[in-house]
Amino acid sequence: MTEETHKDNARRKYDFKKMIEKLQVKEGSGTELISLYIPPDKQIYDVTAQLRDEFGQCSNIKSKQTRTNVQSAISSILSRLKYYSKPPENGMAVFCGAVNKHGDRQDLECNVVMPPEPLNLYMYRCSSSFELEPLLAMLEEKCVYGLLVLDRREAYWGFLRGNRIEPIGGVTSTVPGKQRKGGQSSARFQRLREIAIHEFYKKIGDRSSDVFLQEKDFFERFKGVLIGGPSPTKEEFEAGNYLHHEIQRRIIGLFDISYTNESGLPELVDAAADALKGQEVIEEKQIMERFFKELVKDDGLAAYGEKSIRENLLIGSVDILLLSEKLRQSRLKFVCENCGYASEVTIRNEAGKDIDDYDPGNCPDCTSPLVLSAEDDIVDELTKLADASNTSVEIISDDFEEGSQLYTAFGGIAGILRYRTGY
Repeated sequence: MTEETHKDNARRKYDFKKMIEKLQVKEGSGTELISLYIPPDKQIYDVTAQLRDEFGQCSNIKSKQTRTNVQSAISSILSRLKYYSKPPENGMAVFCGAVNKHGDRQDLECNVVMPPEPLNLYMYRCSSSFELEPLLAMLEEKCVYGLLVLDRREAYWGFLRGNRIEPIGGVTSTVPGKQRKGGQSSARFQRLREIAIHEFYKKIGDRSSDVFLQEKDFFERFKGVLIGGPSPTKEEFEAGNYLHHEIQRRIIGLFDISYTNESGLPELVDAAADALKGQEVIEEKQIMERFFKELVKDDGLAAYGEKSIRENLLIGSVDILLLSEKLRQSRLKFVCENCGYASEVTIRNEAGKDIDDYDPGNCPDCTSPLVLSAEDDIVDELTKLADASNTSVEIISDDFEEGSQLYTAFGGIAGILRYRTGY
């Protein structure tokens, strides 16, 4: 995957997730919200024919308001479909209807979504909320790795799903320590200890097979197993073929780590960086590690916070712009239509709230009301500034520790600089 393709995919994923989040909070009165899924092989004229038939069937709806709202939504969808002679490459999804606003107000909204993967179903559905399950399924990670950390005292399992480490659970052993108690010979004690180790390895193998084989679409999504622990434990376990044969043949490698509880899972992923080279989690961790290294230096090339990053972008000093995938903010621009005064503000996009609810106040010069003149998603706006100075943009997931810190500790906006500045 080229660097540009990676950036495009990350951006499309961000936009796609943001759109789904907005649609998830939309609600209608009764069954007034229409979800329409059109696969790439569906003829547009067949879709419009069904919609016209549905429009006629609406006359049977008893509630005048519901009847009017559904017919308005169908009309809006038909007007959108006029611009398509055939569905896009991956098909399309249309979500339209009278959405509840504050009080008793309703607004007709129509959103067309281009899915990142081909749609494999045709659906027309009316409900009080939008049907989003087919799109949510596309957000599931397509590459999944099994994680197993173990020694003779304990073992722990997990999954690596894209950027996210998902702990599953662990077990502890009853293997006796190396020092035998009185009353039995050294040879007998050693035999009993070896039997206990074998039984524990067998228990780990059985549980591992159960956990990993139950993964959804195992043969398509499950890419392999990473095993971590001290030597010679992990080598003994691997050589003993304790895993199901489908899991055993998918062992990617054995890696030396210190912890064999839940804390060992991220340590295992770090140790397997070379084996996982090219995976998003490794690339993003390396970028974040570079940022943290610069941050602790006395003369480090790190900056964070919207104000600092904006100033550095304007003078072209940002080498890599780091934006959290969790960012949900808008940059609003207001003007005074009386005297021309202008101001800008960044606000958080809270679920279920409209930009119109934000009160910018009055003009400080002439006290006239300020009017919204432009609205940009913060990621869009900062990316445009970055493009103007040939700055690389990385959208960082919060599904791993360093990525989560970008959002929680640095507000989701940071950068690695080309040179030191006063900002």
